[in-house]
Amino acid sequence: MRILFIGESWTVHMIHAKGYDTFESTKYEEGATFLIDSLRNRGIEIDYMPSHEVQVRFPDKLEALEQYDSIVISDIGSNTFLLQNKTFYYMERIPNSLELIRQYVENGGGLLMIGGYLSFMGIEGKANYKNTILADVLPVEMLDRDDRVEKPEGVYPETTLEHSITKGLEQWPPFLGYNRFSAKENATTLVQIEGDPLLVIGEYGKGKTAAFASDCAPHWGPIEFMDWEYYQPLWQRILEHIKK
Repeated sequence: MRILFIGESWTVHMIHAKGYDTFESTKYEEGATFLIDSLRNRGIEIDYMPSHEVQVRFPDKLEALEQYDSIVISDIGSNTFLLQNKTFYYMERIPNSLELIRQYVENGGGLLMIGGYLSFMGIEGKANYKNTILADVLPVEMLDRDDRVEKPEGVYPETTLEHSITKGLEQWPPFLGYNRFSAKENATTLVQIEGDPLLVIGEYGKGKTAAFASDCAPHWGPIEFMDWEYYQPLWQRILEHIKK
């Protein structure tokens, strides 16, 4: 199984104030390292494309995507796909990356979106996938606003349907938040979190899709989730289900 994993990276620029004096520092971080390493250890081949690389090297031909069994999008807003450097800075016409992903799924590929501050609608609605072609592809109906549900006290998911993905997933660890959405009429909710869907699966064209409402790693997914005995099996089962 070969996966294209997109997103889960960011740059932090800080201003340190120490009395009268200040200085600045910058650091780059990747949030999917633990998950990607876990999947690679289980024999899954993963090509990782951090968020900033999408702007300069996302494939411009469908054939390049069709080498993958599934595509995973996690914590990267739609603007990064739609406003690539060639278009934003040089006004060039290029293929719509989200339309290429739509065609990829329609032809039989798998798509998983994982939650975060820039997934689904995201913080302040900035991820904005509801207003893109992927709204037709994903198995969920997104809100038209900021869709975050913050739960600093922790909230426990509940498996609601027996499925090959959810086998044995009876006692979930807590989460600290999630993106709120509803399942489409023809989709299936496997896990809920406070009455909202956490894990939804569906189909689009010849392909299969999945939506996971919370993080794959911190901060919404705390250490208890990453240390959970079913952490690795959960993601592998989802990817096995949606793969072409």
